[in-house]
Amino acid sequence: MTRRRIVVTGLGLVTPVGNTVDEAWANIVAGQSGIDHVTRFDASNMSVRFAGEVKGFRIEDYIPAKEARHMDTFIHYGIAASLQAIQDSGLPTGEALSEALAERIGVMVGSGIGGLPLIEATSDDYRARGPRRISPFFVPASIINMISGHVSILSGFKGPNLAIVTACTTGLHSIGMAARMIECGDADVMVAGGAEATVSPLGMGGFASAKALSTRNDDPKTASRPWDKDRDGFVLGEGAGVMVVEEYEHAKQRGAKIYAEISGFGMSGDAYHMTAPNVDGPRRSMQLALRNAGVNPDEVQYVNAHGTSTPLGDANETNAIKLAFGDHAKTLVVNSTKSMTGHLLGGAGGIESVFTALALHHQISPPTINLFNQDPACDLDYCANTAREMQIDVAVKNNFGFGGTNGTLVLRRV
Repeated sequence: MTRRRIVVTGLGLVTPVGNTVDEAWANIVAGQSGIDHVTRFDASNMSVRFAGEVKGFRIEDYIPAKEARHMDTFIHYGIAASLQAIQDSGLPTGEALSEALAERIGVMVGSGIGGLPLIEATSDDYRARGPRRISPFFVPASIINMISGHVSILSGFKGPNLAIVTACTTGLHSIGMAARMIECGDADVMVAGGAEATVSPLGMGGFASAKALSTRNDDPKTASRPWDKDRDGFVLGEGAGVMVVEEYEHAKQRGAKIYAEISGFGMSGDAYHMTAPNVDGPRRSMQLALRNAGVNPDEVQYVNAHGTSTPLGDANETNAIKLAFGDHAKTLVVNSTKSMTGHLLGGAGGIESVFTALALHHQISPPTINLFNQDPACDLDYCANTAREMQIDVAVKNNFGFGGTNGTLVLRRV
């Protein structure tokens, strides 16, 4: 049987660097940081007091405020990015959909943690005022699959409706598995990606307690510095990234614009440690994705890396890239957009896959900002500090998560 080709036909973003695709991409290419001191809550008593917050976002631009009150913020972000991507794709929705088409369009937008801020607030309310104060909307407002549920209801899509939860690999796994579902014939179109909103006392406090976060409170905008010798941890971010992935002939028949082709997807498990990185798992994830795409390592020009700005993680990914690509690794352009957005956890693979598709579409690598003093142990070309126009025919996108879960996409220019 001929393998079905999968293409990207719609993009949506809510990020610390902008709440639309055009705004976020312009700021990413310009090297603008979205990281600053926390405004969401009083962080004055915390060891880490900065994050990549979404600013100026209005859920009322997408759904009525009355409905939005019954959802945690991560659902707001996921709905907004999904509706942007659907509109961008030109897909019909609601009454404009035929029943046959509605049943062939699905939604898979996940999250790594889900409604943590709402869980925190509800717990505080319960302790202060008793169980009668628990909202009847509490559970559906905080569980992870409700982004997919709401988007399906809002758009009228009756195909597969589910969510993936794989920590910081969630967004990428969602996109990769959505493509696989289309290949297998379960759908013709999927709305896929990830969202997160855990800039909250427990979210930040938990990662800070684990010594995972940068503590550069005096200079937040330079705190996320992947591959820099002085990196000291990641910066927590929030937002959502969603794309419409579609069977190629289906997209072509309806005259859809195409940003890129998803030609390969690889997954692996480290079987090593709950949080510490392992070079073997990421290596195999990249090699499996390349094999799935039918791409030789020397055909790849660009890697949008996981690149979290942690001492162990950045060196580990560098070594994995060198093992996966061999001598060709030295010719790759590798970048981390987390240097500007922070780490969106379950939303990271969503926004970064959108950025990867845009890199192919516009033939430009975003920079890795704050690379002031490159770590000698991290010896690849990380597109330091300035965007670079370049030929990108094939791009690789990595994300890795707690529990030793790894995912890699291969995207081609169309």
